[in-house]
Amino acid sequence: MTPLPLLALLAATTPEPALQAALPGIAAELRSRHGEAQRARIERGLRQAVSLWRRGDGDAAAFRAFARAQFVSDPAALEDLFHRLEHALEQLDGSALEVNRTLRWHADLDLGPLQPVDSLLAALDASAHLGDDLFGGKVAFAALLNFRLTTLEERLREGPAWSPRQWAEARLAGRFARRVPAEVNQAIARAAVAADLYISRYNLYPHHLVAGSWEKPERPFPKGPRLLAHWNLRDQVKAEYAAPGGLPRQRLLARAMERIAAQEIPAAVVDDPAVDWNPLTDEVRPAPPGEVEGGARPPARVPPAREPDARYAHVLDAFRAQRRADPFSPTAPTFLARKFELEREMPEARVVALLEEVLASPLGAEVARLAEARLGRPLEPFDVWYDGFRPRARFAEAELDARTRARWPTARAFEEDLPRILEAIGFAPERARFLAEHVAVDPARGSGHAMEAGRRGDKPRLRTRVGPGGMDYKGFNIAVHELGHNVEQVFSLYAVPSTLLAGVPGNAFTEAIAFVFQSRDLQVLGLSPPAAAERRLAALSDFWATREIAGVALVDLRMWRWLYQHPRATPGALRQATLGIAREVWNRHFARLLGGRDSVLLAVYSHMVSHPLYLADYPLGHLVAAQIEAALAGAPSLGAEVERMASQGRLTPDLWMERATGAPVSARALLSAAEEALRAGDGAGR
Repeated sequence: MTPLPLLALLAATTPEPALQAALPGIAAELRSRHGEAQRARIERGLRQAVSLWRRGDGDAAAFRAFARAQFVSDPAALEDLFHRLEHALEQLDGSALEVNRTLRWHADLDLGPLQPVDSLLAALDASAHLGDDLFGGKVAFAALLNFRLTTLEERLREGPAWSPRQWAEARLAGRFARRVPAEVNQAIARAAVAADLYISRYNLYPHHLVAGSWEKPERPFPKGPRLLAHWNLRDQVKAEYAAPGGLPRQRLLARAMERIAAQEIPAAVVDDPAVDWNPLTDEVRPAPPGEVEGGARPPARVPPAREPDARYAHVLDAFRAQRRADPFSPTAPTFLARKFELEREMPEARVVALLEEVLASPLGAEVARLAEARLGRPLEPFDVWYDGFRPRARFAEAELDARTRARWPTARAFEEDLPRILEAIGFAPERARFLAEHVAVDPARGSGHAMEAGRRGDKPRLRTRVGPGGMDYKGFNIAVHELGHNVEQVFSLYAVPSTLLAGVPGNAFTEAIAFVFQSRDLQVLGLSPPAAAERRLAALSDFWATREIAGVALVDLRMWRWLYQHPRATPGALRQATLGIAREVWNRHFARLLGGRDSVLLAVYSHMVSHPLYLADYPLGHLVAAQIEAALAGAPSLGAEVERMASQGRLTPDLWMERATGAPVSARALLSAAEEALRAGDGAGR
């Protein structure tokens, strides 16, 4: 079916003018049937419903008949209506999520080579038409007619005094605040799937990153690893801090990542274990037969052409798909506005101010000096990922890999070990078993992720990357992070007062709980927990990581602002603009600490391609995690506290935080912990 042009879609969704004129008469009829005491509810409900009623839904007479039949005033009937909608929507959402999970099964999971049909299946979206069906079938209008639609300002102002039931009603009505056509949602889904598939196959084989001359090539990396960009490449940079002679390897990896961001990487290098590449010169050659991995055959010749601007073409596809939704979101007419005002429920200006507060803190220079002293050399751009403050820096990567591979040779082994893992993190045995029974583990094709469940009875999925030799430390560390998401997903689905409140305020909050889990990975391995000095080092590590990802998030935000200012941009123009933005952010916030003026490393994050405007949730997550960690410090049970916090459901961010930790979202806890660590004077950073 040929998609309707945007103008045709808008024309088809324009309300009938005669309907507005009929509203006073319809309101009067409803007051006569339900009583004057219902005046405010009647007028509000009619106003809400008619604002999204379209010509295809019927004329004024049809709307009158609908309102007469569906408006409910009897308290018992209204209670029954609420519960019926609550149950029906849970089943609809949860079932659609399960179908989508099945459609993406081979695209997401490492179950053998991809087939051409897998991308077609993954691009299908069982929920794409759900919104249309709920409006077309008038279910959405029944909700709008009977329950109050609130603005963000009202939720922020009145929400602290609301009961869980009032919050559930607000979420019920809020679900129908916009009416985006199904084909627009489908276009967004297609763009997202295409970008995700592109990223999931963007691997480099570090054994084939060579330095020196072709006559005597240097191969700093061993055979075997296959590193996904950017996640595994970044994590390999981190791992090299604890490895002898890691500096040349870090420089080589950093150069490769700069080439990826700039789209200067030779196309033949991506995901090919039979091609050698010198990132310093961009020269490529077939690998000698003895150096080829996995039974691959080296090509006769390798074209030196750089990868086309596919990275930025995918970003543009996402932008164009999201722009089609703009006219149907009058209160949030850009993707930026929808991401912040509707999804995060935090204004963009406030989020940017929090990020800038971290980046502008003078603590950055102090921590940089400390890192430099520990390394015994001037910092370089890749030290934006300096990992030497982490307690695990006590252990060589090879030692950690040996432990994780021996314990978890498969994803199934990790799943079977979940009860013990959860107890090690801090859950009572009974709650650990409950959680383990409600989480399934799958082998990820990409770096790993957590997929929530949408209805009670289904299980959240932990997707983790497991290599042929078992789960390496990088995969394990990510798996513990994803387990934090899964635990939040279980509690915020099964323990909330209403499934309409399922979830947490936004991605930053589930990321925060995931960070809390990830920081306890050594406990899971049975290694000694960090002492007081190491905990202070961890505070410095958290600050440094937050500072880094705050810069990345600013690049992502500014890239999307640029897109809205240049809607006709080509992939090449977007590439140049994004690299310029990355250089500006780097020069302002990082160059004085790390050197490398005009570095483009901040543009390498794959989220910018596959998860548009997600990146700000990571620094926000670090801020929230610091507040949660401060609250956990005096708590007798980590598990009980995480359960209490996650069981609040989807309130607004500041309200959730105030009830969880006693204070709204702030950078204070993160900055205070870092400052305390620096001032301890016990050699914690030395």
